[in-house]
Amino acid sequence: MKTTQYQGGRVVAITGGARGIGRASAAEFLRAGARVALGDIDGSLVEKTAAELAEATGGVVCGLPLDVTDRTSFASFLDAADDRFGPLDVLVNNAGIMPTGSFTDETDDMTDRMIAINLCGVLHGSKLAANRMAGRGGHIVNIASLAGVSAFPGLATYCATKHAVVGFSEALHLELAEYGIGVTAVLPGVVHTELSAGHSTPKWIRPIAEVEPEDVAVTIVAAAGSQRTTVAVPRALGVMIKIAAGLPDRVRHRISHAAHFDTAFTHVDPAARETYHRRLDI
Repeated sequence: MKTTQYQGGRVVAITGGARGIGRASAAEFLRAGARVALGDIDGSLVEKTAAELAEATGGVVCGLPLDVTDRTSFASFLDAADDRFGPLDVLVNNAGIMPTGSFTDETDDMTDRMIAINLCGVLHGSKLAANRMAGRGGHIVNIASLAGVSAFPGLATYCATKHAVVGFSEALHLELAEYGIGVTAVLPGVVHTELSAGHSTPKWIRPIAEVEPEDVAVTIVAAAGSQRTTVAVPRALGVMIKIAAGLPDRVRHRISHAAHFDTAFTHVDPAARETYHRRLDI
């Protein structure tokens, strides 16, 4: 895997940084010479992650507690990053959750929680970061999903939040461009993390649809400072979804059904999903 070229020395803040894409992105930024502040709701784990990354890369990194649903917590996280490393250059809004199941069976609390983390957390962080970057420039990278430009039964609320993140990012990109602040939405496919464990995506499509956290991390680092509004990972799957979007609904739905995409997150491995759901306290 090729490491992306990146202007080192910048200050990067990453939410949901204790594991998965957040951790992989921190490692990639550190290898490129950035100073990284990791935030996560699991304060103990994010401190451990930061210590492990510092030892592995020799980079400058810290782990801080963060609740992205709380504006005060988010502001305190960015203030702490500023105190340690200097003014913020890049914010990666990565924190998110993806419980699976029928929308009608989903509790109201879980619906509200997904919206609060996956969408409101992005809104809070983007506003705080944009205000800090005013007059200096910088970049906001919002981690959406290819579920943000398509639809998967069993992920109705998740899809709703990610569609919103894509639309928000595109609009904010236009708003902030004149101030030298870039905004990019990164749209991963099925990432090999606990979040997507147990899905039943057909085996024939997995080489195209699935990616490692490290692959997403390379794309995130490349996005920081780029002029791109949206980037799909893997790119081939993004192209396929874009082409499918131009087809009539009936044809698109038939293709989805024939390929079993419509059951990828409804017919799941119960044990694998239970492990993830237990961590979410469902």
